[in-house]
Amino acid sequence: MAGARPRTKISAWTPPVPGITEVFHAHFTDHAYPAHVHETWDLMILDAGGVDFALDRREHAISGADSVMLLPPGVPHDGRTATESGFRKRVLYLDTGVLPEGLTGGAVARPVLRDALLRRRIHQLHTALGQPGDAFEAESRLSFVAERLRRHLGTWRPREPGREANRLAAALRDLLDSRTAEGVPLHEAAALLHAHPAHLIRCFGQAYGLPPHAYLTGRRVDRARRLLLAGRRPADVATDVGFHDQAHLHRHFTRHVGTTPGRYAAGRPRDSR
Repeated sequence: MAGARPRTKISAWTPPVPGITEVFHAHFTDHAYPAHVHETWDLMILDAGGVDFALDRREHAISGADSVMLLPPGVPHDGRTATESGFRKRVLYLDTGVLPEGLTGGAVARPVLRDALLRRRIHQLHTALGQPGDAFEAESRLSFVAERLRRHLGTWRPREPGREANRLAAALRDLLDSRTAEGVPLHEAAALLHAHPAHLIRCFGQAYGLPPHAYLTGRRVDRARRLLLAGRRPADVATDVGFHDQAHLHRHFTRHVGTTPGRYAAGRPRDSR
């Protein structure tokens, strides 16, 4: 029917990333949330529209492309659309391993953060979460989002890489090289190397000029090239080198090499005897 309002659309899933209990994308036209609480932190960005909400009985509003909403666990809040066309939002529900409950007071005092860099980093995190097989990248991006949130809550100042940078970077590179196919979660690498995840990523970037998830992807693409030229099928190569599936290999291989795995393999010379 002409002029009808768009229907509600929802997408939700639990990603394989420690600290994120749920990813929730929604387009609401007239939905209103009753007062409720979460056990987790509620981190939201808007892609369209605006939202009015009350947190701990104080009224707030969020709109615009550079704003972020952070609601703490255990504190009552509600929400409703502030525009006739509704709103489109992307939400991450974060457990208290990412942000401890002790930071609740700062979030209650200022739940709307106007920070274009933080908003962009959250968008990049959502993009990684939407790609099967990119959990290592998503975990890396989450560490920087959490760090930025802690800065807003007044409890964190990132440490710049010092004398230990090259040592930590080399140790992480060796770890990634030894586990290229199976991979290593960022939190496990940080525990093994006794470094904060974000600091470990900074040290690696300073030493090698790219983040560790990009380094790992490049190593996997290099291995895929060798196997493809040896006559292996792209579908088998994908899982052998550590990609989630053939589509995951196709996406990264094309970006790195400029052609698809199938075309790359087809270009190798054949024995003419």
